[in-house]
Amino acid sequence: MSAVWRSNDESDVVVIGGGIGGLAAAAFLRRAGLRARVYEQTTELRPVGAGLVVSPNAVRLIRRLGVIDVLQREAVPLEVGWEFRRWSDGAVLFSQELGARCRRLYGEDCLVAHRADLLAALVAAVDPESLVLGKRCVGVEQRAGDVLVTFHDGTSTTAAVVIGADGTHSTVAPAVVPAPEPVFARLCAYRCLVPAEAAPDFARRPVQTLWLGPGRHVVHYPISGGTLINLVAYVPETDWAVESWSAQGRVDDVAAEFATWDPRLGSLIEASPSAGRWAVFERDPLPRWVGGSVALLGDAAHPMVPYLGQGAAQAIEDAAVLARCLVDGGADVQKALRVYQDMRIERATAVQLGSRDRAGINHLPDGPEQRARDAEFAGQDPLRHNEWLYGHDAEEAVMGA
Repeated sequence: MSAVWRSNDESDVVVIGGGIGGLAAAAFLRRAGLRARVYEQTTELRPVGAGLVVSPNAVRLIRRLGVIDVLQREAVPLEVGWEFRRWSDGAVLFSQELGARCRRLYGEDCLVAHRADLLAALVAAVDPESLVLGKRCVGVEQRAGDVLVTFHDGTSTTAAVVIGADGTHSTVAPAVVPAPEPVFARLCAYRCLVPAEAAPDFARRPVQTLWLGPGRHVVHYPISGGTLINLVAYVPETDWAVESWSAQGRVDDVAAEFATWDPRLGSLIEASPSAGRWAVFERDPLPRWVGGSVALLGDAAHPMVPYLGQGAAQAIEDAAVLARCLVDGGADVQKALRVYQDMRIERATAVQLGSRDRAGINHLPDGPEQRARDAEFAGQDPLRHNEWLYGHDAEEAVMGA
């Protein structure tokens, strides 16, 4: 029996996870007039993490939520994105003009922001009463007509629909599909936040710069109104495999990894007061995101390595499409969820696999393949190259279908 919308004062939809995907889902569901409640296991929404890219395909959706001004208070609009530089001398291999041309082509800027600033914008679009903290989901059970969710403290709730937006290690996912085991990519990421006043001039520009070299690369761009420089360094690792936003590394270790690179990059690394450290895992795409009245969203559905800068944007696209499918789907919510899956799975999987492939391209050793890569960069139309990402309008796509 298919679940139907509730006739009492309980939530139509329960969202598990209060990160970017979960809050975006709650925001778009609220805009659609559906009652949603978000359950988050942490006791407070702390500003964890570091910088991320909010590309035009996500910015246009955030604008429609009416909270773009909240995001723009601290986000930095990029004038140049995907500025690829050679590891040894900093020679520019490829530079994608953004700014006015990006706005002309795609209607929005490409922004870079601290994760906390994106979360703040999404929180502003959510009914504060719908966010419940300190609730860790431990089980999801589909029943005739509804879904039962139980929590670690022995309490429970029910809803017509349950959305798993609880990340890579989702507790909701087993109610939908056996998730593949993560595979350690033998890469480690160091994350640094450098005070802008301590950073060299080249790093303070509104540019997303990627330094490419044998087996490793570095990304940096300004965030938090230009007061911080977000730097992420990806380096080979064989033994250390901890996935954590809070694990600590050492700045000296990061500097040593790039000691033979262009000294300008070394000066930026050495200006960092600290470094976080986390392992990079790969996961194969899931064959489905929906089972009955339970659906997955964001990293719970398509965890991806960050090499295309699309993790947050794809979660926001999921949320917009999910809300549209549910509000347009009538009483048969299971059918509506299947439409959501059909509308999203091909695109998100393509981004997921494209992100995985990017690591091999970025990390080519010096030699013929690397020279061929650089020549291909030089022959690309910089901004049109990412049209398939930036030009996509998730809501228009689902309404057109």
